[in-house]
Amino acid sequence: MTAERHALIRVSTDGQNEERQVVRMLALGIPRKNIVIEKESGKSTVRTKYQRLVKRLKTSDILYIENIDRLSRDYDGIINEWNKLTIQKGVIIKVLDTPMLDTDQINNDLTSKFMRNILLHILAFQAESEWQKIKYRQAQGIALAKSNGKKLGRPKAVRTEEEIETAKQYLNREIDLGTALSIIGVQKSAFYSLCQMISKEEI
Repeated sequence: MTAERHALIRVSTDGQNEERQVVRMLALGIPRKNIVIEKESGKSTVRTKYQRLVKRLKTSDILYIENIDRLSRDYDGIINEWNKLTIQKGVIIKVLDTPMLDTDQINNDLTSKFMRNILLHILAFQAESEWQKIKYRQAQGIALAKSNGKKLGRPKAVRTEEEIETAKQYLNREIDLGTALSIIGVQKSAFYSLCQMISKEEI
């Protein structure tokens, strides 16, 4: 069976743009249908797209990743996934930003394998260390904001007097739903949320 080339692209949030990585993989001749884009934290245990990719990969298939932290964000996760792919499944891994880690090296004597293994563990340590620093800075920022009295999370929507009065009229059965929506021009779901808040005396 002919070996296939695949690519794994991971971004941690929906706000991050994956297009740069996609362009890079396409330039290597990887079919777009074989490019898996995962918008999940590498720390997440629910990685449906990645798990499907692992099941698809066959012995001698080639998996391209930009960095080893695409496999996971923590040390154990990186090492475990690397071994699962390379040893258990016999997949070739190509790391674009660290070619020395490529598992299809021509020079594959004991010393070379030993050096690559050391490098893998160092980079896995750095990946988790950086992730921990990011989480620590986030926690510090949240704690500082709370200590300064800043409210976190999405602010409540400001309701106009017209919206509140219309919702009260609807709740008192003075007007029907269609009339209420036409007066204030909001979606049904948003109007129901407004009615719920009024019922709970949140406004």
